[in-house]
Amino acid sequence: MLTAYHFANKRLEILPEGAPLDHAEWIDLLRATPEEEAAVRALGVDVPTLADMEEIEISNRLYHEEDMDYLTVVLPGQDAAGEQVMSPVCFAVAQARLVTVRHHSPRPFETYPSRAGKSSLGCSTPDRIFLGLIEEVIGRLADHLEIAGVGLDKVSRQTYHPGPKGYKQGDLENALSNLGAEGERLGRVRLSLLTLGRALNYVDQLLGHRLSSEGLGLVLKGELRDIEALEVHADFLSSRLGLMSDATMGRINLAQNTTVRIVSVVAVLFSPPTLIASIYGMNFVHMPELPLVLGYPLALLGMVGSAVLTYAVFRWKGWL
Repeated sequence: MLTAYHFANKRLEILPEGAPLDHAEWIDLLRATPEEEAAVRALGVDVPTLADMEEIEISNRLYHEEDMDYLTVVLPGQDAAGEQVMSPVCFAVAQARLVTVRHHSPRPFETYPSRAGKSSLGCSTPDRIFLGLIEEVIGRLADHLEIAGVGLDKVSRQTYHPGPKGYKQGDLENALSNLGAEGERLGRVRLSLLTLGRALNYVDQLLGHRLSSEGLGLVLKGELRDIEALEVHADFLSSRLGLMSDATMGRINLAQNTTVRIVSVVAVLFSPPTLIASIYGMNFVHMPELPLVLGYPLALLGMVGSAVLTYAVFRWKGWL
């Protein structure tokens, strides 16, 4: 799908289908068809394939070709099936226009067009649109970190402060699953921040003079500082995640140990009665207690008494 935006009435407006792309400040390609790619290539833009964008080498992700700079970053978003994925997005930046190439739907690409005219940067030039879009991406990544922090707080309460009746069946297993989900979220955010930081440092080195002449140099520096701050916050959340994982696993081990201890105590409580029953169950001819009238009640009393005595010793030692 090809969507072309033109700056008019102090906001971004979508060009009607069939309108010349020369008038567009921003062209967004989402899983573009060959015809749409050909239309963009006619403007002098080399549209990279998904395989090209997935190359890990820096030379394939950040490069200058003719009059355009190509920046590829990895962002979280939804694929065509609605599943959460990490996929590359290419920004082709020039003074005349901005072209974005993507194969999934990061949330900022859906929210930015309607907000572009309201931002302090404005959207009158491709450079301002590019920095505004990056600002929207950074804000979305900050939201992801906030969601991860809330999720860790919830797991913390669930792990450290169980209800008055203790843990319910599956509570700790669910907590461990939630920690895994938040770990995946943090991993996605950190990868995005890493690729964004590289891309903006590249922009600062090669396009910094042009952006400064437009009064956007400070904006670029501010976005780089925002990325650094988010990376520090992501490190903090990762350390919390590790601590919570250890604590949850420790709680699971303690719960298992409690169950094993209860079973062991029950087995020990029945050991003395079992010993007495085993003695009088032996088939010897001469056993003095067998002819006694009170032999059977005394054996029962001995079994109960031995179990009670064992229980009392366990309580006294603090093992129960």
